[in-house]
Amino acid sequence: MKVNKAYKFRFYPTKEQKQNLANTFGCARFVYNRMLAIRTDEYYNNGVKINYDKSSELLTELKKEEEYKWLNEVSAVPLQQGLRNLQKAFSNFWKKLTKYPNFKKKSYDQSITYAANAFEFKNKELKLAKQSEPLKIVWHRKIPKNTRITSISVSKDNSDRYFVSLFLEEEVNFLPTNDNIVGIDLGLEDFVVFSSGEKVKTPKILRKYQSKLALLQKRLAKKQKASKRRNIARLKVAKIHKRIANKRSDFLHKLSTRIIRENQTIVVEDLNISGMLKLKKLSKSISDASWSEFLRQLKYKALWYGRNIIEIDKWFPSSKRCNECGYILDSLKLDVRKWICPKCNINHDRDINAAKNILTVGMTGIARGESVRPACA
Repeated sequence: MKVNKAYKFRFYPTKEQKQNLANTFGCARFVYNRMLAIRTDEYYNNGVKINYDKSSELLTELKKEEEYKWLNEVSAVPLQQGLRNLQKAFSNFWKKLTKYPNFKKKSYDQSITYAANAFEFKNKELKLAKQSEPLKIVWHRKIPKNTRITSISVSKDNSDRYFVSLFLEEEVNFLPTNDNIVGIDLGLEDFVVFSSGEKVKTPKILRKYQSKLALLQKRLAKKQKASKRRNIARLKVAKIHKRIANKRSDFLHKLSTRIIRENQTIVVEDLNISGMLKLKKLSKSISDASWSEFLRQLKYKALWYGRNIIEIDKWFPSSKRCNECGYILDSLKLDVRKWICPKCNINHDRDINAAKNILTVGMTGIARGESVRPACA
């Protein structure tokens, strides 16, 4: 099957390219914020919704004004793509999928998108519109042959690193089928507990860097605003955050890929993660664990490689139910990690018992002929 994929590479721009990208980032950010302000004012003051076509017309008029002629110094394509991104943000807001669009800031990660008519890619050389030299890219992985790059995204993170993402359609083959089915229970001390009894420890990456991060943030707070020393301190903080994010992403991808490769069917709980984040004592640990990102990876990789994901109801008492006899405890406190069933006297490990119950419910759904891929439908 064909899937949309993105290949991300780091690149090192020349002084001229840095200046061109800085101008393009700034122009795209200005256009996005200007149109967001106009659309907001029109809606709240006059009740009028401005769409993408009207925004594009306003941008054309804006570029004709003497005061904003500098908008013509950069490629027009990233500016138009910024308007499309704004339109998508509003569409998601009206569908109640996200909050109201925010203004972009210079201190945040910067990103611009080039459509196929604004770049040239040939023999591993990528040249952007309004630039005379190709980008110096570190090709750490191969791009599939005979694939067409539909668009690219150039970004700069807040630690001053530059990246380019190539978006393309790629043919992906399903993995060989097997008979393995596994239930997994997500936790904080053990990130994943398998129904087989295996446990994978939570790396707790944020906790490992917490003291160093706190020290650097304290130093940053003491620096004078807009000073060179403050910018140096800001970069140090940003680099720690990026290191944490990269290590977390590496752990999640390796684990999710391993689970997809080894098992034909994976049964998980449909967790209310947003609700669980409201728990003050656990919110930091839950955020650090990134359960939602892990489940997202499992779902799209299952779709790519022909695996099945079953999500059981979040209200199912997986921890309180005895997997041997079906007895359900009235209550089970979070700090109780082991318990003995009053009915059959089986000694249970809380998490392994939960994983086995999750597997049992998933197999029951398969036996009844229910859909085994509800998350990917």
